[in-house]
Amino acid sequence: MSDASDRLWADDLSVGQIFEFGEHFVSADELVDFARAWDPQDFHVDPDVAERGPYGGLIASGLHTMSIYQKLNVTGVLTNWRVIAGKRLGDVEFLRPVRPGDTLTGSTVIDAIEFDDRDRALVTSSAELRNTEGKPVLRTVVEAYVHARPDRPRD
Repeated sequence: MSDASDRLWADDLSVGQIFEFGEHFVSADELVDFARAWDPQDFHVDPDVAERGPYGGLIASGLHTMSIYQKLNVTGVLTNWRVIAGKRLGDVEFLRPVRPGDTLTGSTVIDAIEFDDRDRALVTSSAELRNTEGKPVLRTVVEAYVHARPDRPRD
């Protein structure tokens, strides 16, 4: 985590800028534990049922995949920005299953920055999470408010 004085203002960001995430290893225990608590469908929690199902084995809950995305985005990107709050998470696409043993990583790219008169900007970004093979498992669009410099020039 960066020192607050080192964090990026909305003014420091630019459209097209790409931020890379760290990595997260998905163990079988983590996958099953999450699913038991939050999405206890058989193909997430029962290896025998999952093996006979359409995925040929255990797969992570989409909610688990989203949670991993959020962790990687916060620890790798947002902790370095002067974030006020998220506004919207949308256009979520689950592109392929996440399996035990996968290591997930990804990136986010800034699509738009809209300043307002409240010393903030709405930053829209598109994110992708990829598996061990580099194949996308999730895509989403996020809008978050980020502090703007109070002394920035106004239009």
